[in-house]
Amino acid sequence: MPKVAVYNMEGSQVGELELNENVFGIEPNEAVVHEAVVMQLASLRRGTQSAKTRAEVRGGGRKPWRQKGTGRARVGTIRSPLWRKGGVVFAPKNRDYSYKIPRKKRRLALKSLLSAKVNEGELFVLEQLGFETPKTKEMVKVLNNLNIDSKALIVTAGKDGFVVESARNIPGVKPVSAEGINVYDLINHAKLVITKEAIAKVEEVLA
Repeated sequence: MPKVAVYNMEGSQVGELELNENVFGIEPNEAVVHEAVVMQLASLRRGTQSAKTRAEVRGGGRKPWRQKGTGRARVGTIRSPLWRKGGVVFAPKNRDYSYKIPRKKRRLALKSLLSAKVNEGELFVLEQLGFETPKTKEMVKVLNNLNIDSKALIVTAGKDGFVVESARNIPGVKPVSAEGINVYDLINHAKLVITKEAIAKVEEVLA
């Protein structure tokens, strides 16, 4: 079973934690991770693009000239896609890009990334994380104590308002609760800072 060090907010090691092998010790599956990331990014697309077809463009109800005898090409409407100010062929319309992949695949993608964080030494477990008042300086101090100088995802067991307010203004740092952990955030942040309580919740769901 994989073991990781447990730190306090001062950056000192205060113990070790055995992680669940079924969550933090599997062989990462890159194909499933890619599938999950594409699915999540697709669901973030707004899909608000729109253009008018020849049926929706204003005007063009009357045939501009008779069919035969003018020497010009036959035309049924001045709003043909071939004409200036005409409609658009295969015009894009509002649509929902989101789709789902099976739950087993979504969970496998999460477990793959969590295991990769452990293998690469990018998982930092905190005994606890909390502040009496929201202070960005205090959160910066915690990250400095852990020698984290890159993008970091901070995971707490539940939504902690003081932690969120302390971390949200730090560039590259994102606070989430254990239930909000997702594939895109894990892959988009180099380091994962998580509390012991949050690890227990993640293992409870994914194990």
